[in-house]
Amino acid sequence: MPESFTPTERTRVVREPHRGAYDRETIYKILDEGIVCHVGFSTADQPFVIPTLYARVGDAIYFHGSAASRMLRGASTGIPVCITVTLTDGLVLARSVFNHSMNYRSVVALGKATLVEAPGEKVEALRAFTEKILPGRWEDARQPNEKELKATSILKLELTEVSAKIRSGPVQDDEEDYALPVWAGIVPLRLQADPPIRDERCDPAIPTPAYASNYKR
Repeated sequence: MPESFTPTERTRVVREPHRGAYDRETIYKILDEGIVCHVGFSTADQPFVIPTLYARVGDAIYFHGSAASRMLRGASTGIPVCITVTLTDGLVLARSVFNHSMNYRSVVALGKATLVEAPGEKVEALRAFTEKILPGRWEDARQPNEKELKATSILKLELTEVSAKIRSGPVQDDEEDYALPVWAGIVPLRLQADPPIRDERCDPAIPTPAYASNYKR
């Protein structure tokens, strides 16, 4: 398997091309760190972009939702989809408003999604969703029954046409602006969890699992 994806006319980063990345390690790391993806598709001349949970398993992305979902019904027919994932790492405050920016890591994947119908693969995808967010939760919680599996549609997008775009580093001002008496720098951003809140009907004798009390991304 090649270490990098071959950029296409649709995935090659054109604006700020030095920020483009096509190697699997970088792309998969971004996908594995993200929680929500946005799935873009068009039906009846109307574009839609829908957020949903996802998981990467090998060289594919799985995403899911209600079997009645318009997005999943449309995507499962083989219409083209665009999946994006973005991680925000910091606000870049320059001396001029024009040069303000953001440090980020993003992935765009294009292709045609297919409906997952094999029961074993469907269960494994649901396990991947759960374990991606909270490793260890799948074995603790009740797993899906047959009725719930029927009510859930899972789609799979093979990662073949994909690229990443990354902005990192310091402020980049115009040379003549560096002398301005304006504060400039980075405001780092990160996802941080607050302490878990116990459900009112949860038995107080049940200890809070470590994956919840020590949750980190």
